[in-house]
Order: sequence, then structure tokens, then C-alpha cells
Amino acid sequence: MPEHELGVGRPTKRRPGAAVGGLPVADSRPQFADGRIAGSRCVQCRYPSAQRGQPWCPVCYGQLRDETFAPTGSVWSATVIAIPVNVRRPPFGLAYVDLEDGPRVLVHLDEARALPIDAKVRIVGTDLGDLVARTEDGG
Repeated sequence: MPEHELGVGRPTKRRPGAAVGGLPVADSRPQFADGRIAGSRCVQCRYPSAQRGQPWCPVCYGQLRDETFAPTGSVWSATVIAIPVNVRRPPFGLAYVDLEDGPRVLVHLDEARALPIDAKVRIVGTDLGDLVARTEDGG
């Protein structure tokens, strides 16, 4: 049986990105513009999404309408990362945040600490394309 290099000569579900000569791959990270989170909401079931450009609602397949969401919400879960990830060096904090009027989004925290569940946070900008949040009390 001949030896094969992993993925060479075999079909794959992954597309090579533009960096290696393939098609551009959309950036699925939420966008922060004019102090709000850009996204969409289904006109039928009202499901919120932190992405734009989707062809239909992922829940009911209904039509989506562009919408923006408030930059405030509550922590659903949080952790401190202790290993390097791409260009990020440890330690750094991550949290899933349920936006007050919208979807759940992944954010980088402005300080490396795990926030308690239901802590109030505000998204204040981006860093390397990722949303950045800080606690509402500033501490």
C-alpha cells in the first residue's frame, strides 16, 4: 500500500484560503461599527445573529434583515487562556457574552481574568479583528 501525505490527492471539505492561492474565506467574526455590533435578525422567528451576509436564518430558513445590537450584555461563560494562540500571548481572558438585545458573541476581555456568570460587560472596540469588552463597573 503506497504511503500518502495527509490530504494530498484526496478530496477535502476545507477550501484553501486566499493566502495559499484559493478562494477568499469570509471572516465570520462579529463586526463593531459606530459603537454597535453589526448583525442580522430573522423577520419570521426573530433569531438574532452576529453575522451579515448569511443566505437564510439558521433556525427557520426565513429571510434575514440587517440589524445592529447594543454593545452591552452579560457574561454567559468566561475563562483565562494560558497557552499562546496565534499571535496572542498568555494570559488573556475570553468570554461568551449574551448581548442585551441580540446574539451571544465571543469577546476578548481587556484584562486577563475570568469574570463571573452574569457579570455586566460593554464591548469597547476591537483588537486584531476580535471584539474587546470590559466590565461595566470598570474593574
